[in-house]
Amino acid sequence: MNFLPRICMLLTVFATVAQVAASDIAKVVYEPPLANVAMDKIVQSELYPQLAYLAQKLLAEKENTTLNGHPAFNGKDKFLPGKIASGLGHLLLNAKHEGKDLAPYLSDFRESAELTVGMDNHTWGIYYYLLALYELKKNGLLEQAVPTKTLDALKKKLDWRSFVTQTDFKLIQLPTNYYGVAFGVARLRMLLGWEDETASQRLLKKLLDHYEQHSGTYGFSDETEGEGRFDRYSILLISEICGRFIETGMEVTPELKTKLRKATDIAFRLGNVSGDGFSFGRSIGAYGETAVLDILTVSAYLDILSQQEKEYAYAYSTRIVARYVDFWYDKKTRSVDLWGQGRKTDDYRGIHRILGENFSLLHQLISANDLWRQMGYQDKLPRQDLAAWLDKTQPAFQFTWFARGEYDRALAIYRDAGHVFSLLMVNGGASQHGNSPYYPLPFSNLLLAGIADSGYQHPQLLPKFTMNDGSELIATAFIKNIHHTEATETAQTPQAYEVTYHQDGLTRIGPVNQKPVPDARIQLNTSYRLGAGMITRTDQYLPTEKLGVRQVSLEFASFSELPEVSGNTIRFNKGDLSEFTVTGMDHCSARASLDTENFKSPNGPMKTLVSCERKAFSFDTPITISWSIKYH
Repeated sequence: MNFLPRICMLLTVFATVAQVAASDIAKVVYEPPLANVAMDKIVQSELYPQLAYLAQKLLAEKENTTLNGHPAFNGKDKFLPGKIASGLGHLLLNAKHEGKDLAPYLSDFRESAELTVGMDNHTWGIYYYLLALYELKKNGLLEQAVPTKTLDALKKKLDWRSFVTQTDFKLIQLPTNYYGVAFGVARLRMLLGWEDETASQRLLKKLLDHYEQHSGTYGFSDETEGEGRFDRYSILLISEICGRFIETGMEVTPELKTKLRKATDIAFRLGNVSGDGFSFGRSIGAYGETAVLDILTVSAYLDILSQQEKEYAYAYSTRIVARYVDFWYDKKTRSVDLWGQGRKTDDYRGIHRILGENFSLLHQLISANDLWRQMGYQDKLPRQDLAAWLDKTQPAFQFTWFARGEYDRALAIYRDAGHVFSLLMVNGGASQHGNSPYYPLPFSNLLLAGIADSGYQHPQLLPKFTMNDGSELIATAFIKNIHHTEATETAQTPQAYEVTYHQDGLTRIGPVNQKPVPDARIQLNTSYRLGAGMITRTDQYLPTEKLGVRQVSLEFASFSELPEVSGNTIRFNKGDLSEFTVTGMDHCSARASLDTENFKSPNGPMKTLVSCERKAFSFDTPITISWSIKYH
C-alpha cells in the first residue's frame, strides 16, 4: 500500500492547522479605517459635517443646548464662547474656500456672536474668539459677520488684562504655559487695531524668559516654577509658540526652530500606525494625539523637516485625524467621547465641557489640515509604508533630558514589538504628584497606563509602604542620578537597555494639592531593564534607621484578561500582556477590575487588577522588590 499520498495529505492538514493557529494568536495592530485617505478629504467629508451639526444644534437650542444629555451652558466651561466663535468661523471660511453662498454662514456667525457676547469667557476662550475675528478680518468678512455694537462689546471683554497683572505682567493664579495664551491675545488685539504692540512684546519676552529659565539647554518647558513637572505640554509648548507666530504673521526665529526640532524628534519617536500620541501626564487621550499632530504640522510648515520626514509626518498626522473619526467620535451621540466606554480624563476636561471639547478638538484638527493644505497636500494620499519607515529611522531606545540639578528629570522612549514605551521620570508638583500618569513608569497606551486624577488610592505599579506610625510612603517625585546604558548582547542575554536612578527619600503621601514631601527614612535604588518582549523594574529599598513596617502593597491595573495565578506570577490568556511576575512580596491575587472609576484610562478600561502584599516586618536591612511584564 502506498502511504505517500496519505502522508502528504496529513502534512498539508497539519500545515493548514498550524497556519490557522498562528493567525489566531497573531497580534492585531489597530489602524484607523481612513488611514490611507487624504487628510483634507477626511476633514471635508467627516469633520465639517460634525461642526455643521453642532452649529445648527447650538443656534436652534441656544442657552438650552444639550449634547448627549448634558447641558452645554452650565457655567463650568470658561472657554466655551471662544470655542463657539472658532467653530462658526471655520465653517464660514471653509464655505468661502469651497465657493459656497456665504449669506447663511454670515448670518449664523452673527447670531452666535450675539448669543455669546455677554457670557463668561476666560483665557483660552478669549484667544480662540480673537483668532476667529482676526481670520475673518484677513478674509474681509469681519464687518459682515459681527455687528458694530457686538464688536465694540467684544473689544472690551476680550483682553489679556483679565488674567495678567498690568504692572509687572504676571499671570494671575495660572500655570506658566498661559504666558503663551496672553501673548497670543495681546498680539491679536494689536492686529485687530485695538491696541499697540507694547503688551504683546512684553508678554512675549516674559514667555521666552520663562522658557529659557526652566528649560535651559534641553529645550522643554517646566510646567511649574522649577519643581520639575514635565509632560506632553512641556514638549508641545514650543510648537504652540511657533504656531502663534505663524497665525499672527511673525517670523519664527532660528532659536525657536532649534527647540521645535527637539520636540519633533520626540514626536517621531512616538510614531505608530494606530495614530496614538502621548501616553503620560495630564490631558492626554485625544489631546495626547493632537499634541503630536500640532508638533509635526508646525515643523513641516516651517521646513524644519527634510522632504522625506515631511512625507511621513503627513502620514502619521493623517492617521491621527483618521483615528479621531473612528475612535474618539461617537456617531450615536454625535459627540467626541472622552468619558464613556471605560475612558476617563482629568476633571479639568470633564463631561461638563462636552460641547467645548468638541469645538476645541475640531479646531485643532481643522487648523492642522489648513496648514497641510497650504503646503500642497490637499489631495495627497499618505504614504502607506509608515511602519517600515519608523522601524528603519527611529532608534529602539532614546533618552531625553528635561532638567538636571538637585533632581534629574528625563524621558526614555523604548520601541519594541510594535509598542512604544515612554518611561517618564519627573515630579508631578503640587497638583499632580499623587496621580499615576506622573509616576516613573514605562507608559504605553492600552498596555501600561496611568489613571487621571487617581491620587494615591491605587498607586499603579509602585510599592506603597504603610509604616507602624500610620504614615504611607511611595517612590514618586525625588529622582536623582539617572543613568542609562545599553546592556551587552550575548547568546544568553538578548539586547536590552537599562535605566537606573536613586532617591534619597520616598514621598510621604498627603494631599495632592500640596507639594510632595520627602521622607528620608527609606532610600531607593531603582533599575529598569527594557528588553525584547519584557520589561523589569527592580527596587532596592534601604532603611536609614530601624523601622517598623505594617504592610507593603503593590497594585497593577492591566488591560489583559483571564488571569491565572501561580504563586506571584500572573499569566493572562487574553490581551497584549501575557505575564506579570513579582518578587519580594508574600503573595499576589488577581480579579476583574469591574470597570469602576478607579480603573479607567484615557483610552479605555483596565480589565484585571493584580494586588500583592508583604506583611508586617522589622525593616533594618535592605530589601528588594521587583516586577516584570512580558508582552507580545
